[in-house]
Amino acid sequence: MVTVDKAVIAKIEKNGKIFEILVDPELAYAFRDGKAVSIANMLAVDDVFKDSKKGMPAARRDVIDCFGTDNIEDVAKEILKKGDIQLTTEFRKKKLEEKKKQIADFISKNVLDPKTKKPHPQQRILNAMDRAKVHVDVFKNVNEQINDVIKAIREVIPISFEKIRLDIKVPPKWAGKCYGVIKSFGTEPQWMKDGSLSASMEISPGLKQDIFNKLNNITRGEVKISEK
Repeated sequence: MVTVDKAVIAKIEKNGKIFEILVDPELAYAFRDGKAVSIANMLAVDDVFKDSKKGMPAARRDVIDCFGTDNIEDVAKEILKKGDIQLTTEFRKKKLEEKKKQIADFISKNVLDPKTKKPHPQQRILNAMDRAKVHVDVFKNVNEQINDVIKAIREVIPISFEKIRLDIKVPPKWAGKCYGVIKSFGTEPQWMKDGSLSASMEISPGLKQDIFNKLNNITRGEVKISEK
């Protein structure tokens, strides 16, 4: 549990009233980013305030009227999901850079430079985001922002969405361990009569090396992957 002096305020306005909680900034950000987080560990104190700086608690009746409950964890979840988390400037800047790199990494793995037929390096995409003055929302996940970012940077660098096809054959002794890996790339592998796995998938070129590395590490190089 975070101490009060290191906590930040998360707040929401409902029915004209302000409700605040004191939270661990790292855990609060992780929760807002969709990760599984312990609310109990996130809260500095198990109280809802109308003014946390003055230590003024919210009236229990107001909490119940506005949230339908006075259970601190349920109230905290709603505040964190729909309210404002007052991150420090330094923390926000750090998380913004992390989010930009996550977006650039995703784009690098999913689009091509049409001239070279190769993925754009992550740094080139980051540079293009800066040149295009792309706005990245620190609280929105990567998938929610990809389309807007791609639309902006394709005015700066050429982009294409070509796919490649991989045919994969996994020997029986490694099939169980590889099943989940193949499925994680959006393809349902097929079980063969001899216990082996077979899969055909269309992917972005930037993901090819990732698939190669994961399957080869599991099978010690015994997987057969052909590109078409």
